[in-house]
Amino acid sequence: MENLAAPFAQTRQGSVIGITDDDCHVWRGLPFAAPPVGALRWRSPQPAEPWSGVRVADAFAPSSWQNSEVCTQIAGGDPGRMSEDCLYLNVWSPVTRTLPLPVMVWIHGGGFTMGAGDLPPYDGKALARRGVVLVTFNYRLGHLGFFAHPALEGEEGEIVCNFGLLDQIAALRWVQENIHAFGGDAANVTLFGESAGARSVMSLMASPLARGLFQKGVIQSSYSLPDTPRTQALEKGVAVASHFGFADATAEQLRSIPAQDFWPLTSPLKIAPAPISGDSVLPHPAMDVFFAGRQHPMPVIVGSNSDEASVMAEFGVSLAGEIGKLRREQRLGLGVIRLLYRGVKGDEALGRQVCRDMAFTAVGLVVMQAQQRVGQPCWRYWFDYVAEAEHDTYANGAWHGNEVPYVFDNLALSEPVRHYVTTRDLAFAAHIADFWVSFARHASSDCTTLAGVVPWRASVGRRDALLRIGLNKHAEFRMVNRFMRTRLSLFKRVMRHHVKLD
Repeated sequence: MENLAAPFAQTRQGSVIGITDDDCHVWRGLPFAAPPVGALRWRSPQPAEPWSGVRVADAFAPSSWQNSEVCTQIAGGDPGRMSEDCLYLNVWSPVTRTLPLPVMVWIHGGGFTMGAGDLPPYDGKALARRGVVLVTFNYRLGHLGFFAHPALEGEEGEIVCNFGLLDQIAALRWVQENIHAFGGDAANVTLFGESAGARSVMSLMASPLARGLFQKGVIQSSYSLPDTPRTQALEKGVAVASHFGFADATAEQLRSIPAQDFWPLTSPLKIAPAPISGDSVLPHPAMDVFFAGRQHPMPVIVGSNSDEASVMAEFGVSLAGEIGKLRREQRLGLGVIRLLYRGVKGDEALGRQVCRDMAFTAVGLVVMQAQQRVGQPCWRYWFDYVAEAEHDTYANGAWHGNEVPYVFDNLALSEPVRHYVTTRDLAFAAHIADFWVSFARHASSDCTTLAGVVPWRASVGRRDALLRIGLNKHAEFRMVNRFMRTRLSLFKRVMRHHVKLD
């Protein structure tokens, strides 16, 4: 056993010292790449400059430019200071540890336009206490992270549009090179994320540039919206440049636009909540890669929540309006849907469930079948627990993102539930965090069951199994087979035609 008196570590860039927080060491604001500013805007992340002496890592770094008010309201909290210089990460490691420990690397969500790695729900102490090294990080958001323009094409000898995904890859490379200094095992890295973070996990499982950088993936509430084709991204980039007065922009003119001027852009100039397909990072759309079973083979957890439609307004979707559109354009299709959702009354309620399942729940079936094609285990879940004091607030179930503080066992840090969390809520969260750490520690190609409050069986071979985490908003864990199989199979067949960004 090792008991480190001081949170000191030696990285390839130099020596760092963090802080001790109870029984964990924490290093905050470690650079994993050079600041992507000036001539480095819209370029692949470059190595961080080495330093002499000991770098004090006791403060979180700025987040990428974004709408802080919206992030505070719906994306986990106040992102704090913002800057184009945002490529930093944070590490939590238990003070007392047996080396090496499993590593869990978190990618925050926020539609690729908001969020940060240091938001309160992502505090890594509760997971680190369970015997892992936890890493969170920032990446470039919005137009700074996902942008195409003819003036930028081929600057690096290849086509790059997904700079934010390259930042994520750079963070994973930093982990491979340095995590041993913090007690972690670079050969056992679990990449996990929610919403855009989950879509990032899928994108990196589909990217040739991320091969070998992580060994397991957790996909929480990813969505089936299509990636933006590069041709469309180029058209949008030209329109953005024209908006700023550069009708025939050069790269230098584009880089002269103040970084903070991009995030207030509204539709049709704002970016889509999905990466860009057709560059060197993501040659093919991530969903297409999974449909074909060509993702990097590794064990996976995948699942979603019972009221994912709570986020549809952010995608510009009217729940009742979608049913009205079916009534006008596809009456036969509406009849089929009514058969699949017997007993659901009213366009709003029906639209809520249909949009949820087509955009979110069906992704679990797609991933499960892709995993079966490559011979890798897939643990599926359906999150339907609501904190005891919030049942009236969340009338339709668990909202998009509600599972995150349970996964991190951070209910006491998360708004608004921290004000009225109960001992039973905390006990339920502890079970979920235990499952996620068990996956990080034990999951492998040969593992078919995760130990926990109930045995969580993976879908392997022809098995279609799912763990219900919560039942009708109440505390229960229950294994079920062929969950929503008929409706999800239908939505899998039609999602590429009916799930659209417009």
